Amino acid sequence: MKVLVTGGSGFLGSHVADVLSNRGHQVTVLDIKESQYLRKDQKMVIGDILDEKLLHKCVRDQGIVYHFAALADLDECVDRPIDSVKFNILGTVKLLDACRKNNINRFVFASTAYVYSQTGYFYRVSKQAAENYIEVYNKLYGLPYTILRYGSLYGPRADAHNSIYRLIKQALSDKKIKYHGTGEEIREFIHIHDAAEASVNILEEDYLDKNLMITGIDSVRYKDILEMIREMLNNKVEIEIVPSNRKAHYMVTPYNFVPKSGKKLTLNPHKDLGQGILECMQEIYHEINPDNR
Repeated sequence: MKVLVTGGSGFLGSHVADVLSNRGHQVTVLDIKESQYLRKDQKMVIGDILDEKLLHKCVRDQGIVYHFAALADLDECVDRPIDSVKFNILGTVKLLDACRKNNINRFVFASTAYVYSQTGYFYRVSKQAAENYIEVYNKLYGLPYTILRYGSLYGPRADAHNSIYRLIKQALSDKKIKYHGTGEEIREFIHIHDAAEASVNILEEDYLDKNLMITGIDSVRYKDILEMIREMLNNKVEIEIVPSNRKAHYMVTPYNFVPKSGKKLTLNPHKDLGQGILECMQEIYHEINPDNR
């Protein structure tokens, strides 16, 4: 089937595009920048998610649309509230309209575990609004959808926006990690390869018009992540935990009671957290020391 992946040059989008291609789909990537991960069996369209004419052109003849294009960093959304509305809400609605006019079989939306919490600020409310638009498009026009609420991702192709990447890079570059918080913050990290596989598994009929959580299976404290990284580097890394005044992130859970919940989708077998961190460490080490490849 023909599949369009918006934001397909990014961390999550590029991995999902690869899984789609591996399963025989004809993938077109739409992004504002060219993908450095584009495969020979994938097409690339460079353009803006706000360009309505381009969206209609890209969506035409597609069977499925995966929508990953967004302003996705929580702190960046705090600094750029108007852009969070433009790209996360308006861009989504423009794409939805192109999809319903072109009779797309499924609109797959990348949302967040923050969506029904009290944290996340502008990022959260932009994703809430987008989810609401998707559900109303379904009710009014019958546009099929699946909403994927992602938790904490990590793995290859991540950058400085990713917390695991930042911690490992600090450890390798400075022999020291300065962590802002208490260390008691709990996350359910999921390896990007597992998240991408799960993101394509949802094309089965069972997941039509559903809201799904894609997070890791095990909960882990940041303090334990820090210690894991230190042990992997022969205990030669200093760890400093300092108070943080950032309130955009949650402490233990992103969930607050609301009558609108989603089912959690798990993948077995899945990537072990320790093994995944070790692989990230190898990738980041070669990024810092390209001559040692």
